[in-house]
Amino acid sequence: MNSFSLTDLERVDHRQPILIAGPTASGKSDLAMEIARRHGGLIVNADAIQVYSNWRVLSARPSAEDEAEIDHALYGHLARDAHYSVGHWLREVRPLIREAKRPIITGGTGLYFTALTQGLADLAPISESLRQEANDRVRKYGFQILLDDIDADTIQKLDVQNPMRVQRAWEVQQATGKSLSYWHSQTPTPDLPLENCCAIVMETDTEWLNTRIEQRFEKMVKAGALKEAAGHLPNWNENQLSSKAIGARELIAHLRGQLSLEQAQQSATIATRQFAKRQRTWFRSKMRHWHWVDATHCIG
Repeated sequence: MNSFSLTDLERVDHRQPILIAGPTASGKSDLAMEIARRHGGLIVNADAIQVYSNWRVLSARPSAEDEAEIDHALYGHLARDAHYSVGHWLREVRPLIREAKRPIITGGTGLYFTALTQGLADLAPISESLRQEANDRVRKYGFQILLDDIDADTIQKLDVQNPMRVQRAWEVQQATGKSLSYWHSQTPTPDLPLENCCAIVMETDTEWLNTRIEQRFEKMVKAGALKEAAGHLPNWNENQLSSKAIGARELIAHLRGQLSLEQAQQSATIATRQFAKRQRTWFRSKMRHWHWVDATHCIG
C-alpha cells in the first residue's frame, strides 16, 4: 500500500480528478469539502445509498448548507423505490468526469470505484420478475440460499457476507446463463484509469473509527433520523435497495414497538461497525495500489 499525506495531496495537479474511498464515518466528505474549498471542483457521490432522496440524515448525505456552498452531483436524485446498480452509476458519472470542473468522487461503495478505474462489463438489465423471484427466496430462506446456484469461481471473488452482491451474482447467472466472473473477464477499457487520477483511501484505526460510528449514530437520531424512518411507515418495503441503509431496519423496528430506542441504536451501531470492517477488508484487497491517507490527520 502506498502511504500518502495531505502535503502530497497539495502537490497534485489541481485539474486532476480525485477519488476518495474509505469506510463509513472515516471523514471522506469532510476531506472532499476541504479540497473543493481550496482548489474548486465538483463533489460526486460514490455511495450506493446516498443516491436516494428518502435518506439524508441516516445515509449521512451532505447537508443542504454544504450543497449550497460547493457543487455536488448524484446525491439524493432517486426515488426510494428506484432500482440502481453500478452500471447505472457508471453511466451517470461518465459525463461528469469529462466536464471542465474537476470531479472529486467520494464514497464507500468500493465496486463503484473499481468499475470506474478498472472497467465494467456491459450487462443487460435484470427483469422485474427475476428480481422478485430472488427477493422471494431471500425473504423465505435468507440470502445464503442463493449461493447454492452461483459458480465456485464467482464465489471465490465475491463478498459472500454482502446480501446485495450475492443477489446480484445470482441474478446475472440466472438471466444470462453465464457467471458474473465470466462477465468480469469481458471487461472493457476503464473510464478513468488510476494513472489519470489521484486515488485516495482513508486509512483508519479501528478504535478511532468505532468511536466515531457510535457518536455519529447518536447525532443522526438527534438530527431527525427517526422522523425520516417514520416517513416510510406504513408502506415499509425491506426489499427496496434504499431500505438497505444501515440503521433503517432497526429504527423501523423501534417505531413498530419491537425494539426500544436504546436497543435500536445499539443494534444499528453494531451493524455499522460490521459494515465498516467489511469495507476496510475490501479496500485492502482491491485498492492496494491507491494512495492511503491517515484519516486522523485529515479531520482530527
